Parts: sequence; structure tokens; C-alpha cells
Amino acid sequence: MRIWAVLIAFDEYPSWNPFITTIAGALREGATLRVQIKPPGQSGMTFKPTLIAVMPERQLTWLGHLLLPGLFDGRHELRIEERGATCRFHQSEQFSGVLVPVFGAKLLTATQLGFVAMNRALKERVENAPAGPAL
Repeated sequence: MRIWAVLIAFDEYPSWNPFITTIAGALREGATLRVQIKPPGQSGMTFKPTLIAVMPERQLTWLGHLLLPGLFDGRHELRIEERGATCRFHQSEQFSGVLVPVFGAKLLTATQLGFVAMNRALKERVENAPAGPAL
């Protein structure tokens, strides 16, 4: 599945992804990733979430924390829903913790704009990728 191949090619993110500009780490549950994001109109940030779900050709989910768990946590999910010869891509973020009321509204808006930009770029990347084993 081409979309899965694009999503797990972490080293290629800087060349196409306007939101998650860098991602590095092992593709296995329990691994720590290094993720840099750049929401539109915002400063970039780097965090180190734990990969909590890897379901090949279906889902990647990670959980990150600001300083300590429970202060400001983000659970990010990339999910592929097969639909015969096509698929539907879902991307979501669930924020929790005591600091969500402080940062929540502004961060939710910036994150949503980042998702839109990434989803468009992902669609273009997948649709314009050469067919074959690599993608």
C-alpha cells in the first residue's frame, strides 16, 4: 500500500511534509521517536513521544508528554481505512492533562491547520509516487 510506505519512510518527511518536518526512530512499539512539527503560523517544536501502536498498513500511534505525564499529553494517531481499491486516511490528536485549558484552544487550531497541510501533501505524494515496490 503506497500510503503506508510514505508514512513509514521517516527519512523522507523533510522533502514533502509541511507539518511533521522531521521524524526519526525505530518503527516498533515502545520505541522513542524524535518528532519536529511546524504548525502553520507557529514556532516549530521538537518532542520525543513513545510509539504505542504499529499495525502495518493500518495504524501508527504515539503518545507524547510535556515534561511529565499528566501535565500536557498528546496522543497522535495516523490510521488507514481500506476501501477496496482506495483508502481513507485519518489523522487525529487527543490532548489531555492539567495544562490543556492553558494551551488547548490555540494549539488545537494550529494542529488542525497542520493536519490539513500534511494531509494535502500526503495525498499529492501518494498520488504522484511511481508505482512499484518502493511505494
